[in-house]
Amino acid sequence: MILLHGWGANYHDLVGLSSYIDQPDYQFLFPNAPFPHPYAPGGRMWYGFPEDFAFHAESDLAQQGDREESKQLTESRRLLTEWLHSLEATTGIPLSQTVLGGFSQGGAMTLDVGSQLPLAALLVMSGYLHTPLASLDHPLPPTLLVHGRQDPVVPLAAARHTHNQLTHLHTPVTYQEFEMGHEIPADVLDTMQSFLSEITLG
Repeated sequence: MILLHGWGANYHDLVGLSSYIDQPDYQFLFPNAPFPHPYAPGGRMWYGFPEDFAFHAESDLAQQGDREESKQLTESRRLLTEWLHSLEATTGIPLSQTVLGGFSQGGAMTLDVGSQLPLAALLVMSGYLHTPLASLDHPLPPTLLVHGRQDPVVPLAAARHTHNQLTHLHTPVTYQEFEMGHEIPADVLDTMQSFLSEITLG
């Protein structure tokens, strides 16, 4: 299981989750995003946001042309994809037995990169889509989407839009809203545990 942290955090932000997820057969990996965060000492990011950026149901981050944020997204996508492809050689675990998940910006990267790979499952916590999902020539893996109804960072509309997109593509998706903000409380971990117990690893 690979879990991707959010904007301004680093891998330490999610390491503690492994002790609350009762899946003894899983190996956990927590990569750092490649770019230093400009305002949070020790923080990392998968890409920056334009100063005038505001979340909508459909983010336009991948449509930024030559803007620095778009270049960073492209580079993070490349690095993460290459790293995921390299893991089997070092862990012996194929992508078909790998779960990719993330929180917030890490959830967005999970959807972005995970939709292109033959993974076992995707876990998206308080995440969003970079662009609308076009028709794919391969099925998407089972996907868990969880989001807070009071999320002040990534609006609930973004999660509902993602859910609609995945459903339109006939993705086996589990969607749940919680009475929470931008966070990962115990109820979310319980839902993750149930979801992981039900998926079949290839």
